[in-house]
Order: sequence, then C-alpha cells, then structure tokens
Amino acid sequence: MRVTRIGGPTALVEWEGWRILTDPTFDPPGRTYSFALGTSSRKTTGPARSLDDIGDVDVVLLSHHHHADNLDDSGRVGLARAATVLTTRAGAKALSAPSGPVGHPDVRGLAAGDSVTLTAQDKPALTVVATPCRHGAPFTRPLVGPVVGFALTLGDAARPGLWVTGDTVLYDGLRRAAAAMRPDVAIVHIGAVKFPLTGPLAYTMDAAAAVELIALAEPGTAVPVHVEGWSHFSEQEAAAAKVFESAELTVRESVRWAPLGEPIEVG
Repeated sequence: MRVTRIGGPTALVEWEGWRILTDPTFDPPGRTYSFALGTSSRKTTGPARSLDDIGDVDVVLLSHHHHADNLDDSGRVGLARAATVLTTRAGAKALSAPSGPVGHPDVRGLAAGDSVTLTAQDKPALTVVATPCRHGAPFTRPLVGPVVGFALTLGDAARPGLWVTGDTVLYDGLRRAAAAMRPDVAIVHIGAVKFPLTGPLAYTMDAAAAVELIALAEPGTAVPVHVEGWSHFSEQEAAAAKVFESAELTVRESVRWAPLGEPIEVG
C-alpha cells in the first residue's frame, strides 16, 4: 500500500490497483471559512499535490461534507474525478441531488455499521464498512452533524487492510470499534480542533487520545493526518510528534509521519 499525504485530512491511497482519496481539500491557503455558531477558521497551507497531479480515482472516502476542512470548494469540484463517493447518509443526499453543487451520479450514504462492496475490472473486491465517529461532545451533534470513518478490506481478508478514522473524538463507541479492528494501516485524524467561542471543547482527537486509540486498534502502521494547514487545529504536527515520541514502544513504532506530497510504502 502506498499513502501520499496531501494536506489536512486529504490523502491518496494506492492499494492493489485501487486509487482511494480521503476528504478532498484542494483550495489554496489564505481564505477564512465559516463553521457552525459563528465559528471560523483560516486555511494556512495549500495542498501538497494538485487535483491534476492526482488525476482520476476509484473512490472518495468523505467523512462528512459540511465542513470546509474536510471538503472545500476545489474538493467538491474534484469529486467528479471519482467513480464512487462514500460518505454519510446526509452527505449522500446533499451531494447527489441534481440541483445541488455537485450532483455526482454515484454517491452512497453510510451510517456506522453499514457496508458496501465495490468491484472493478482486474481488481480485488473492496468492502468498506462505516465505523463510528463523534465530532465533539455528545450535545454538539445537532451543530456539527454526522461523521463516519471507514474500514476497508480486500477480497476475503480476515481483517481490514485500511482504517480511516474520520474526524472524531475518542469515546466508548470508538474504543470498542478500535479494539476489534487490528487493521494493517490506520489513517488517524488528530489536530485537537477547537474554537475560541466554545473554549476547551475539542472536536477531534489530540495526539494523547490517538495514542490510546492506536494502542487499542493495534495497526501495523498509523499515519497521522488532519494536523496542519488550518488555524483551528490547536495541536499541530510538531506538538503532536512530541506526544507520539513519548508513547509506549508499540505505539511509537507503529506511528509513521508521511512527508507532505511524498508517497510512502506502508502495511
């Protein structure tokens, strides 16, 4: 498996012929985007690779559609390059509507526990199971909306080859899912998203929570993403790296930082 970290939550995964893109964010830096309740964030870093560099993909794994740090304007345009888009049920409804901003012909909505099997010529079948996410404290869901992660298995493999956590805090439902996972590779969203308006509330994991999650899931390799490029990421790469460096040996050895724009071989 080859993973290329593009920036923010965006990564290109190339795996046994499948080309998989996560949470497309391709706008240039400098713009401030509005979020719920009057919160906002400035994009500080552009993508390490352009949409033209990446080209067509088989599937986009979109953890949620309604926040620009997971799907920005250029990312929405880029969805047309994907044969299939997998996202939340709400996201599928919004992105597949003919009158909507995308109108993609094959957007499929999943809730945690739902699965879909994708097939393509000369490629092994790819089964995707939606995994649980909670994008903040329990009472914030009406504001932040639904999010999903994705566990991917090739053919009749006994365990997932890839898990993309999606934007989530650490909570019991995610702990249970992680303990049953044991993927070969985990792409772990961190960044400790916070806004001045909501004070100490976090909307994604910090590195300390990710250490616990990785210890539970026991991936062969864990690739951190969603950690740079936006002003509302309160714990960015250098700070997160220090936390991982002080983790127990099994976690420390599994974490592998992917340099922006450079493919790495994992798994």
